[in-house]
Amino acid sequence: MNIAVTGLNATDNPGPGIPVIRSLKEQKKFSGKITGLIYDSLEPGIYMDDMVDNYYLIPYPSSGLDNLMERISYIHKKEKLDLIIPTLDSELYGFVKLQPKLEALGIRTFLPTLEQLNIRGKDKLFDFCKANNINVPKNILIQSQRDLEKIEKQFKFPVVVKGIFYEAYIAQSFEEVLPYFNKLKSKWGYPIIIQEYIKGDEYNVVALGDGNGGTTGAVAMRKLYITDKGKGWAGITIKENTLIDMAHQIIEKTKWCSGLELEFMKSKET
Repeated sequence: MNIAVTGLNATDNPGPGIPVIRSLKEQKKFSGKITGLIYDSLEPGIYMDDMVDNYYLIPYPSSGLDNLMERISYIHKKEKLDLIIPTLDSELYGFVKLQPKLEALGIRTFLPTLEQLNIRGKDKLFDFCKANNINVPKNILIQSQRDLEKIEKQFKFPVVVKGIFYEAYIAQSFEEVLPYFNKLKSKWGYPIIIQEYIKGDEYNVVALGDGNGGTTGAVAMRKLYITDKGKGWAGITIKENTLIDMAHQIIEKTKWCSGLELEFMKSKET
């Protein structure tokens, strides 16, 4: 079996590709090859000889589906891929839309539907959580600079300024919002999310949904070190039944198919 995995970068916004590969290789029954799919020849994961057998550059998601499919077809002719595991949010839409063409080549995936992807989008997650009685910080979508006027009327500072795909910054005042807004807009586009700031400890649950509402497995963890991009760099696994129960609830409601990460903030009041 030849499995291709993306997300081999390890910057201050690290990709999960290497942990995924390590998990595969720890399975005694696994005896296949790992092909790394990278966007930059400097991604550190490809230089870990015990992790990847070979690697190929693929076009950035902004290059379009045709370019991605053409490149995957070329790689498949060389390597005979059996499975692709995309691990980055920004590339999921492309791979989901290409699933029928990939299957026609004999390449399998285990991915959510477009509807499921839309539900977990930062611009739609608030409405989903409210509809299913899941506590969620208040947020609004900023579609233009003029919309920034809403912030002081609807929020107390500090607030969290978030990009639609990645990155989050804590703004202590309205004056701090604007540079973060411009930075995220130029990098990720609209909308920008303004979110209520919840003070507390950060927790995660990583899980695998079977596509029918069931949870194949779930592990809770507490973040111990956060980068300036708001990403967890170090943490510990914990036993926390409340988090696991919430993960089961969310997976059941969405019928999520694939791996996922759920982020929680535990305030002192809760």
